[in-house]
Amino acid sequence: MKFDKPPLTIEQQADLLLSRGLIAEKEILMNRLTVVNYYRLSTYLYPFRSPDQRYKKGTTLDLIWKHYTFDRQLRLLTMDAIERVEVSVRTKLSYHLSHSFGAFAYVDQKHLPGLSVDIHQKWIDELKLEIERSKEPFIIHFNQKYGDIHPMPPLWMAVEVMSFGKTLTLFRGVDYKMKQKISAYYNVSDETLFSWLIALNSVRNICAHHGRLIDRILGSQPKIPRKQKYPEWHIPVEITRERIFGVLSILQYMLRFDAPTSHWKERLKKLFSDSPQIPIQIMGFPANWEDSPLWKIK
Repeated sequence: MKFDKPPLTIEQQADLLLSRGLIAEKEILMNRLTVVNYYRLSTYLYPFRSPDQRYKKGTTLDLIWKHYTFDRQLRLLTMDAIERVEVSVRTKLSYHLSHSFGAFAYVDQKHLPGLSVDIHQKWIDELKLEIERSKEPFIIHFNQKYGDIHPMPPLWMAVEVMSFGKTLTLFRGVDYKMKQKISAYYNVSDETLFSWLIALNSVRNICAHHGRLIDRILGSQPKIPRKQKYPEWHIPVEITRERIFGVLSILQYMLRFDAPTSHWKERLKKLFSDSPQIPIQIMGFPANWEDSPLWKIK
């Protein structure tokens, strides 16, 4: 089917939303649509739609805008925690790999047995492009002083310009014993930690592209530690994995190790208390979530 719908003016967009039952002053709605794309705003309206495409009675622009701004603040808090975890994990990878096999161990596939020769070469080629684009002073200095012999910097420099995706590949590549050393820091299995990192990378990408977190069902869902060995993940609150509650619980747990003096949990709880009109259940939070031992951690 050929798409032949013309673009709508800001006024036409506002009229369409108003005709579907959104309660708003037209001028204010037009101002909002000038700075927030119609389809971005519509994603926050979607849960308020009736089967006939009209919005449920009482759906106001003020309420939708509060959902929108809450989600933006939630993304910022989530990104803050993910950054701390990402930096910590790549620091540990760099430390253990370079101390075991040398500064340039990552360049040689034999030190990354979890990667095939082809995947390792592709990873190196892409990483080299990231390094070449870097304007970091330490990269520029290294290239000027040692670039005639070393086309790649030592690992402890490379990780500082490495994307989260590249860090995931590095974690996948190191041997089993090294994975265990890093996962033992968080007192979980390496399979569990890897699933967490995959989920965190996915959520990070959502945040980086200003995507919606508030009621999203996650595509990459993290593993929850087994009940028999880790009852605190299940009793008295079941930590679920489908929505952002699971990822936020994982971040709260990991920050206990990576940033023990952080007030991240308090900032998240303040966001909730400052936004009483947002039902946190849509994020997967159960009514008794604060009874979880994970969320009682100081």
